[in-house]
Amino acid sequence: MHVPDGFMDAPTSAATGVIAAGAVAVSLRGARRELDERTAPLAGLVAAFIFAVQMLNFPVAAGTSGHLLGGALAAILVGPYTGVLCVSVVLLMQGLLFADGGLTALGVNITNMAIVTTVVAYALFRGLVKVLPRTRRSVTAASFVAALVSVPAAALAFTLMYAVGGTADVSIGKVATAMVGVHLLIGIGEAAITALTVGAVIAVRPDLVYGARGLTQKLKLRVNGELVDAPDAEPAPEPAPVAARTSHRRVWAAGLVASLLLAGFVSFYASADPDGLEKVATDHGIDKKAEEHDAADSPLADYGVRDVDDARLSGGLAGVIGVGVTVVAGTGVFWAVRRRRSDDTSPTDTSSTTSV
Repeated sequence: MHVPDGFMDAPTSAATGVIAAGAVAVSLRGARRELDERTAPLAGLVAAFIFAVQMLNFPVAAGTSGHLLGGALAAILVGPYTGVLCVSVVLLMQGLLFADGGLTALGVNITNMAIVTTVVAYALFRGLVKVLPRTRRSVTAASFVAALVSVPAAALAFTLMYAVGGTADVSIGKVATAMVGVHLLIGIGEAAITALTVGAVIAVRPDLVYGARGLTQKLKLRVNGELVDAPDAEPAPEPAPVAARTSHRRVWAAGLVASLLLAGFVSFYASADPDGLEKVATDHGIDKKAEEHDAADSPLADYGVRDVDDARLSGGLAGVIGVGVTVVAGTGVFWAVRRRRSDDTSPTDTSSTTSV
């Protein structure tokens, strides 16, 4: 659902840019409460994983494909504020390096794909886990439903934005019906990917899943073949034992390897059909004033490496580079946010505590 340049007029692009900048600023502050020494590196990995899976377009209808948006997945794994930042980092890397999603439309894309999906998904997810039985399965089931709903919600948000500032004269009612309809189908794929990923992490390290924290019934952690209670998220945990730290590193390494394989190899077999937005834009004339991307001459434009003639090798190298850049950029951002939290909570003046 990457919106290119030219779909929206300048005032709408500017307004959504302000909204996106404000949301990112709020998320930077909120992420300080979500990130700790375990989740900071995981958040960078989540961003890289979303980048990789977004390269895997899957068929949803005749001549139409879809791909992961990632807001629900990020929010449930690392928290809603950090989730907004994860998807925003992905969109920034895609726009600057791969000419995917217009630069003037970056505010539109962040608003749709990072803010709307994350807010809708996490609000629904929290509501579901409060009424469902307090089990791992309920967390996985809630993640499926939340991810499913988040995709048509983003499609509806795009339609509303286009009604305000679209550059082509089209029937908004028909566009809304087409967008929501096709993205309901895409939402099923989003839900499956999200639930499978959340379930896989819960099975190995449930304490790393932000959305599973605070459950009345403790989740279980398998250590040396035995199930023990997962540690509480609050207050801040004591330093993890060696086995837990090793498991954390293994989770991170496994996630990185999976991301590299998905982007570097599996992406070659992704559907070549246009995604939901591209299909609707073509069918209903939304793309009449679409503009060439400002980074169209990037050496990585269109997810290929310039001057590499072999399509499989070119796409694979681009995917690997994208995962590497995203994990480095994301991890750097989240460690900086984590350090800022540590600086803010460090005592700088003890006079008030020692005075009578």
